[in-house]
Amino acid sequence: MKKTLLLIHTGGTISMTTDEAGAVSPALNNPLMGEIAKLGVLDDIIEIEAFNLPSPHITPEHMLELKKLIEKTALEQTIDGVVITHGTDTLEETAFFLDLTLSTDMPVVLTGAMRSADEIGSDGVHNVLTAIRVASSDESRDKGVLVVLNDEIHTAQNVTKTHTSNVNTFQSPQYGPIGLVTKGHVHFHHAPLYRTHFRIDEIGRSVALLKVYAGMDSEFLIHSANAGYAGVVLEGLGQGNVPPSVLPGIRKLVAERIPVVLVSRCFNGIAQPVYGYEGGGRMLEEEGVIFAHGLSGQKARLQLLIAISAGLGMDGIAESFRGH
Repeated sequence: MKKTLLLIHTGGTISMTTDEAGAVSPALNNPLMGEIAKLGVLDDIIEIEAFNLPSPHITPEHMLELKKLIEKTALEQTIDGVVITHGTDTLEETAFFLDLTLSTDMPVVLTGAMRSADEIGSDGVHNVLTAIRVASSDESRDKGVLVVLNDEIHTAQNVTKTHTSNVNTFQSPQYGPIGLVTKGHVHFHHAPLYRTHFRIDEIGRSVALLKVYAGMDSEFLIHSANAGYAGVVLEGLGQGNVPPSVLPGIRKLVAERIPVVLVSRCFNGIAQPVYGYEGGGRMLEEEGVIFAHGLSGQKARLQLLIAISAGLGMDGIAESFRGH
């Protein structure tokens, strides 16, 4: 059945070209614009260029603009799904932001490329076509925001960029893709069990993300409190532990009602309050630290920022992380 899809371009390597000096940079005009119509796509495509930015330039404010653009378009006309082209460096963050803030069961799919549009073996057009196929599939409905590259389908919550340059960079550690795209079919073999959703119209104050390391002290945490940060996410050690010298900073933040969320800096596994020694996870939980089970630091930071922007207090923020 023929579908109507919204195709939104935001920039990134997928829309870049290489100059004579070998530098990859945004072209004045996005080379993808108008090209999809020439590739025999059977669905009706509404094509919009929201931005033409390298993905390190994308901010939560841009992500909120995308959310509002999707909602506005869906109100003004009937669309069956959305595809967003995006640079790969922050693609997982934009996908997770939209997953937390969009309230829709229609497919929303992000894709990108590891090779520029004029590079030999460029993967951009193939990934866009694959994403369009996923967005037009009835099986893609009600699965949250999806990320599609290299013929694999991942959830926004679990996917992450794992390699600086390989076209197979996007993986979902521990869980794997939830589906595959072949020449003839879109195959889903499992689906997410739950989603967390927030209603927001604007983005509030900043949230800091700090990686914990051996011998770390409280300086950066105390600075975060004094500088007016609304929350702090710590990428802790192991299952969720910190050096004892970090505790004074954590206690200052909690005492000032600034939420502290803990994830693990490990690639696999989840943070949980296990160890009872000074700086161990059990002690941190007793001090008021919130554990984000299974989220990466960058995604926990976005969820904390969104939860604060939604007006949640400490208890509501803690509850929002319990589902992970």
